[in-house]
Amino acid sequence: MSTGKYRYIPPQPPLWFSMAVPAGIAAIVGLLSAQGNTALMLPGMAVGAIIAAVISAVLITLNLTRFKAGVIFAALMVAFGTVYSSVPFGIMIGLVGYVLGRMSIWLNAGDYRLALPPYASSREVLNFYGFRVICGGIFIFLITPILILIPLSFNQEPYFSFTEGMLALDPAAYSLRWYKDILYNGMVAPQAIEGWWEDMWANSQWVRSIKNSLFIGFFATIISTALGTLAAIGLSRSEMPYKRAVMALLISPMVVPLVITASGLFYFFSYIGLAKTYTGIILSHAVLGTPFVIITVTATLSGFDRSLTRSAANLGAGPVTTFFKIQMPLILPGVISGGLFAFITSFDEVVVVLQMADVKQRTIPRQMFSGIREQISPTILAVATILVILSIFLLTTVELLRRRSERMRGISPS
Repeated sequence: MSTGKYRYIPPQPPLWFSMAVPAGIAAIVGLLSAQGNTALMLPGMAVGAIIAAVISAVLITLNLTRFKAGVIFAALMVAFGTVYSSVPFGIMIGLVGYVLGRMSIWLNAGDYRLALPPYASSREVLNFYGFRVICGGIFIFLITPILILIPLSFNQEPYFSFTEGMLALDPAAYSLRWYKDILYNGMVAPQAIEGWWEDMWANSQWVRSIKNSLFIGFFATIISTALGTLAAIGLSRSEMPYKRAVMALLISPMVVPLVITASGLFYFFSYIGLAKTYTGIILSHAVLGTPFVIITVTATLSGFDRSLTRSAANLGAGPVTTFFKIQMPLILPGVISGGLFAFITSFDEVVVVLQMADVKQRTIPRQMFSGIREQISPTILAVATILVILSIFLLTTVELLRRRSERMRGISPS
């Protein structure tokens, strides 16, 4: 932090402080390394804390750079972890050691105060970093179950747990067999089948489910996007009567428990003869996806300049021309974002499909639900990994569109 031509130099904390923080983190790692074994918890915490404190003190005394300190700390922890347990464990705590080595130098230099004003008290510094530690812990808690699925989906054995070979990083313990099972569904090798490509797409339950999910999600997204955009434009007009009541009614599928919504849709579509049909499922998913489009487009319209549409009307443009030439290009990022949310909602939905779908209309979530109940197979993990990657791609696209929309409205992206 600089004030005029003078650079703020934070005070250097005592050595015990720069040792205590890495030691505390290492104690938590030691506790987790015990894997629930109560006899190893306290020794693991004590050993981790002592090792981290000693190494931190040595690195600080040598006055190394952050990078060198991180590399040395990581190398020592890799060696210790490999001798104590295994190579994977050594690599894991080596990554922790790299962070702790850099942290030791960072703390000792007092650089942790550079993100705060010079007059910040110790309590304010603690609150500042404590809040970020809590947020990071919540993020790790939420993301860890998803990350565990990915390596498990490459398991050679039909187990839902890490085998000894996987923990030892044995290449023979990893396989793509469950990803192949998605395509071939336990059939013989496709090269031995005449017309295997057509047979695969016709017979594999998983591939059929993928086709159904894409087909239903595509048309449900189109309907949701069209209806939600029109509804958002109408709700954004100042002369719209009963705006709050209409808005609450339109987004009610997000609030009402999904089981109740699914039951109501099933009885309604059964009455008109659309239950157990693609049309009924598409319309049901459109009902669930439309609220997301309404909320997203409404948020985009909140920064829309109404003088543009009035100017277009003064120049003789009709409502349709004004919408497609003026309004739609400016709100397009919000419309696409809402459509992506609607597609994710349809692609991930299972409760409505359980009631509305027949065997022919099974989607991926419905097939996964059946697989869990009827035949436990790691193929489910492979499908889940694919869905996670797809979700990350779609959410990244939504974030890029949100930033583009903010730039077009003159807002600095956050």
